[in-house]
Amino acid sequence: MWRTLFSYVAIACLTCALLVGTARAEAPAPLPRDQIAPLIVPPYALGEALGNNGVYQLLNSGGAEIGYVFETGPLAPLPGFSGAPINMLILLDAHGTLIDVRLLSQREPVFVSGLGETPFREFLAQYPGLSITQSLVVGVPYGKGGGGSDLVYLDGVTKATASVRIAHESILAAALTVARDKIQGIGQSAPAQPDPAYNEALTWDDLTKQGIARNLRVTNAEVDQAFAGTIWADDDPEARDDPDGLFLDLWVVDIGPSAIARAVLSPGTYDELQRFLVVSPEAEPILVFDMGRHGLVSEDFVRNTEPDRISAEQGGFPVALRDADLWVELADGMPEPVNAMVLRADRRLGFDPLTDWTLRLQAVRAHGMFQPELGDTHFTIDYVAPDRFYLRPEVHKPLPAWLEAAYNRKADLVVLALGLATLLILLGPAMSRFAGLRHFTPIRLTILAGVIGFVGWWGQGQLSIVTVLATLRAAVGDGSFAVLLYDPFSLVIWAVSIVGFVLWGRGLFCGWLCPFGAMQEFTHHLGRLLRLPQIDPSPKWDRRLKWLKYVALVGLIAIAFLAPDHAEKAAEIEPFKTAITVWFVREWYYVAYAAFWLLLGMVLFKGFCRYLCPLGAVMAIGGLLRGRDWIKRRAECGSPCQLCKVKCRYGSIRKTGEIQYSECFQCLDCVTIHDNPKLCVPLILAARKQERGA
Repeated sequence: MWRTLFSYVAIACLTCALLVGTARAEAPAPLPRDQIAPLIVPPYALGEALGNNGVYQLLNSGGAEIGYVFETGPLAPLPGFSGAPINMLILLDAHGTLIDVRLLSQREPVFVSGLGETPFREFLAQYPGLSITQSLVVGVPYGKGGGGSDLVYLDGVTKATASVRIAHESILAAALTVARDKIQGIGQSAPAQPDPAYNEALTWDDLTKQGIARNLRVTNAEVDQAFAGTIWADDDPEARDDPDGLFLDLWVVDIGPSAIARAVLSPGTYDELQRFLVVSPEAEPILVFDMGRHGLVSEDFVRNTEPDRISAEQGGFPVALRDADLWVELADGMPEPVNAMVLRADRRLGFDPLTDWTLRLQAVRAHGMFQPELGDTHFTIDYVAPDRFYLRPEVHKPLPAWLEAAYNRKADLVVLALGLATLLILLGPAMSRFAGLRHFTPIRLTILAGVIGFVGWWGQGQLSIVTVLATLRAAVGDGSFAVLLYDPFSLVIWAVSIVGFVLWGRGLFCGWLCPFGAMQEFTHHLGRLLRLPQIDPSPKWDRRLKWLKYVALVGLIAIAFLAPDHAEKAAEIEPFKTAITVWFVREWYYVAYAAFWLLLGMVLFKGFCRYLCPLGAVMAIGGLLRGRDWIKRRAECGSPCQLCKVKCRYGSIRKTGEIQYSECFQCLDCVTIHDNPKLCVPLILAARKQERGA
């Protein structure tokens, strides 16, 4: 009966979404000229339109064209969490330097009412003066290796990492679109790709003679000469003592074509490279190895990130290079390098192996002992791959901009994966033993404390109804599923929660992975410790109140499609943003609302989770996927024994002893009773009967 009712609710929710979601998201139309012109302040002025996509001339005070004015929304409509793109106004000079980046409109939930727009505007204030020819990265330098690096780091917004990355990618995508059209330097043809059908037997001598393998040799004396006349001239005694020694003996080989890769790599490394290219088919792998003393990267370099001492450019624009994280072993007969690594460029960003490009090696010196002053110089080598190994496709795919987010959270994702795997084991094959531990409650509270601290406050992994609404909008075309990938930490929790639907129903997330739910459980224990009177609604009112969360869910879905401008405000029915995302630092009424539910939890056990949480309604609907009744029951459960029902604080056990899984939070209290011969009434009675018989 209850499954049928919940099925109707699920169908109603989805039908509502489909009926009201007829308007599909498109790239927003450019703002009218009369709205753009007042935003261009002296000494600049708005010139003539350069097409129908909102690109204008940028004029100086004398009326001469010096750059371009455009919006990101029409040119790079990358959807945010609200389903709508972040629209910014960009002033770009004719050399690719950003003059100004100004926020026009956004509906990102964390900036609408959570953090406010101030941190977002502060983030955008970092762009003026930067060039799209630089390697711009959102994040922080790793260790000391970031010192003096050619990478330009932009400070993100800690609690809105996904949103600022979307904004960053929108800025670069729009600016590069204009640059490719208006500024000389970037080709319009699709990048070439290795021809999988082409094969050729090659040796190392063949590669060097044909220029496929290219060498850059720099002596210590040449490095000293590059720093001559500067304060760093005498800061390398090793170079001074051995002027003829090799500072750099670098080889560069594009190993995208399999024939070249097979000639220079050992069979094991070749096979590993092919597996990598299956996963990343748009990557162009480049082998670099050095036999000098320079080294390829700094000592604090982190694998699978941008190399901090190597950069590249093609046509005046930066080539995004990243370590492919492959263990490199060269083939027999190859030189024996001191350092070797495989870098990957990305053809989706416009890198073309058949167009001349330049690899730049940075040499860094430090002057002084305390807070040393860094200086650098660069050595370059030009490269182009031979065209007989390549095909030039007609299609040019865009780069999936979310990939950087996963790399920057690699450590957090590893810790999260280990924690979730442990939890799945405890709640799966080890469940009965886990629930039967003498100190089960303290252990559970310790896990919940970790959920609040690591998953919630540190990882910002509090799942929200906002993500559900964004997904529904994407399902009907009003947005994009790609927005989910910008927060890989939360995406992993979503994936595990969905797996939990099949195994246990809603209980895995609601009972173990929800930071705000964990907070309410702690306030409940505090209320019991203070001996506060407890509110225990009657079964009739308990059933009625539990339907409120479904009403809230349907209401939010309707608002999301019929009045999307108010969706973010309506989603504040969840106190998650206040309590978890911004740590209670926001307007007093939001804080009061979140505090109300936590204080109410002291006398009404997890009242928000049970009665009003729209995300809990989604989880309950998702729990319809549950394939089994995982809580064991006996014939005596419910008749005559009612102990589990009385002890269940969620009211999810009927008088018949049947578990109402749509309301079960997987606290395992009934499992503890069921398996304990000193607590389970049927087991106690059976033991007494056996004693009397004996």
